[in-house]
Amino acid sequence: MSVTGGRPARARRGPPGPGYKWVALSNTTVAVLLATIDGSIMLIAMPDIFRGIRLNPLVPGNSVYLLWMILGYLVVTSVLVVSLGRLGDLFGRVRMYNLGFVVYTAASLLLTLDWMTGPPGADWLIAFRILQGIGGAFLLANSVAILTDAFPADQRGLALGINNIAGISGNFIGLVVGGLLAPIDWRLVFLVSVPFGLFGTVWAYLRLRDLGVRRSEPVDWAGNVTFALGLILVMVGITGGIQPHGGHAMGWSSRRVLGEIGAGLACLAAFAAIQARSAHPMFRLALFRIRAFTFGVLSSFLSAVARGGLMFMMIIWLQGIWLPLHGYSFAVTPLWAGIYMLPLSAGFILAGPVSGYLSDRFGARLFATGGMLVAACSFLLLNRLPVDFPYPAFAGVLLLNGLAMGAFASPNRAAVMNSLPPEHRGAGAGMSSTFQNSAQVLSLGIFFSLMIAGLSATLPATMASGLAAHGVPAAIAARIAHLPPVSILFAAFLGYNPVQQLVGAQVLATLPAGGAAVLTGRSFFPQLIAAPFRSGLHEALVFAVAACSLAAVASWSRGRRPVAAAAPPEPAGPAPAPPGGRPGLDA
Repeated sequence: MSVTGGRPARARRGPPGPGYKWVALSNTTVAVLLATIDGSIMLIAMPDIFRGIRLNPLVPGNSVYLLWMILGYLVVTSVLVVSLGRLGDLFGRVRMYNLGFVVYTAASLLLTLDWMTGPPGADWLIAFRILQGIGGAFLLANSVAILTDAFPADQRGLALGINNIAGISGNFIGLVVGGLLAPIDWRLVFLVSVPFGLFGTVWAYLRLRDLGVRRSEPVDWAGNVTFALGLILVMVGITGGIQPHGGHAMGWSSRRVLGEIGAGLACLAAFAAIQARSAHPMFRLALFRIRAFTFGVLSSFLSAVARGGLMFMMIIWLQGIWLPLHGYSFAVTPLWAGIYMLPLSAGFILAGPVSGYLSDRFGARLFATGGMLVAACSFLLLNRLPVDFPYPAFAGVLLLNGLAMGAFASPNRAAVMNSLPPEHRGAGAGMSSTFQNSAQVLSLGIFFSLMIAGLSATLPATMASGLAAHGVPAAIAARIAHLPPVSILFAAFLGYNPVQQLVGAQVLATLPAGGAAVLTGRSFFPQLIAAPFRSGLHEALVFAVAACSLAAVASWSRGRRPVAAAAPPEPAGPAPAPPGGRPGLDA
């Protein structure tokens, strides 16, 4: 039964039956799976999309389109998920959730209607990817709260585990789906979401009940605006930082990038000041007084920082180096990269529900902390593999990483949600999701920066000598060698062999037949970038180990098993703690 203005409100369609919790679980799991599949489906589909709209990804100026086609969705979900979770607390979680299905489905359909080519076609896709992200944010912000309302505390670990693992595994399922559909027609990667979105919309409207506790409170517009503006500026600055600028491999020294990040941080500082003084804040800072919530969110943030860039690095490794070296043409590497990463998804799917169920009985602390420690070990093992690795060893490490991340994710999410008072579950879930989604964008910036730094140190000399050794004139080889490393990185990421375009048909025609064949073959480009890529990958994986280790410390610091928390104190004055101990912790 919901509460509006402190008085009971009559349920619109009567109380739910005993099977309602499974309806809520199945519907929200479909929603989260769709939203996260669309977060990654373009990673694999991008080569076909660029060919479909006739946009050359190897032109340095076009890298911004690639970045925003991928990151636009993540940025908008990060920015809006707290606000939309808060709106769910105020106006009804199911109502906001249903609206998300409608927006998501409409945007998916509009993405398929792009008739333009070149930059205008890319702008259309970016605009409606952002709209699709808005729908996804509605779903992600309210699905966890709906699920928490539907399940009793002693069953939430299993339910949230299934839901959370579906969401995380959706990132990897999207790779395979994109690889299968994009070669047929790039529009199918968006069209496939439409029938599922329509089904989910009707099913949610007919079957879901709003069981949350609501309060009649005004919307914190000042907090919403400063938070959204600050987060957008910081994330735009991060994407600008990994693009070349003024003769430098990256743009971190750019005044524009520094100004965007500085202005964004200033807006976030103003947001924190507003929240501390607001009677009805959007971002419930008082929730951070709950120890289990604070350290659960922190460990989730650190794990997402470690995991967020991993998928990109693995795709580059497979598509740009390993698969071509093992006889796969560049045209099919996107699909096979998704297939060869399936052990990672399998680990998530296997470990998530099991660890969620066990955490209901034994608590989240041991499973979540152990998962992060094992994840750190898996990154160390990955760092020890040669660039041209034996696949069984690579698959085994990916499976171990998936099991570790799955063992962490489900208990951690359940512990975070169990620690929240019922009336703040939407806001708390949104806060948690914002940190996790923001961590993915931050992680991409860190991983790409470390990778580009590694490439910049060794790639120019390696490329110049490699091209010159096969007859390319020294002046042309030197010019190609000093192109921005990000262009070479994106070429590997998209499964392109850029040598033919970079050298040019006229130069290739002057070379001996054997030299031209070697330069444009499957092995030359992967062998050329293998050593520089390994240098950058080492730095990125060391960072991932450190992030996982810190996440393990944060997870252990959550304390003992969380229990249902009382409402945190409002700004007007402290509320009494629950009997027997501090909010969110056993005595």
